Amino acid sequence: MSDGVVTVERRIAARPETVFSFFTDRDKWLSWMGATGEFVFEPGGAYRTNVTGANVAEGRFVEIDPPKRLVFTWGWAEGGLPVPAGSSTVEITLEPTADGTLLRLLHTGLPSPEACAAHEQGWIHYVDRLAVGAEGGDPGPDAWM
Repeated sequence: MSDGVVTVERRIAARPETVFSFFTDRDKWLSWMGATGEFVFEPGGAYRTNVTGANVAEGRFVEIDPPKRLVFTWGWAEGGLPVPAGSSTVEITLEPTADGTLLRLLHTGLPSPEACAAHEQGWIHYVDRLAVGAEGGDPGPDAWM
């Protein structure tokens, strides 16, 4: 985590196609991150999701390349976090492994070390929840809600 960049890696015991579906299906997305949300899963398509009750994220999908890569802009339309909607970029890559998938998340364009620290903590929390769902479990209610 430095210079406005956060990197999170997570091994997931599920195929890339399964993991990818948690980024391109509204109900699956909301099972690991967010209470409500509207998504247009296509390049240029917008999304808006209430992540924690007080914080609403907004952005646009830039690239969707199933089942290996997804890029979207990110930021906060509501809440006290100092990253304006759509002002940063999240890139997800999924690499097949012998036992499932290696997920790499690269979040760039964050404005400060404080924003990096908050987003690193957030992405670790939410990628862990995504992994539980992709592996066939139930991540349950989000403690951050």
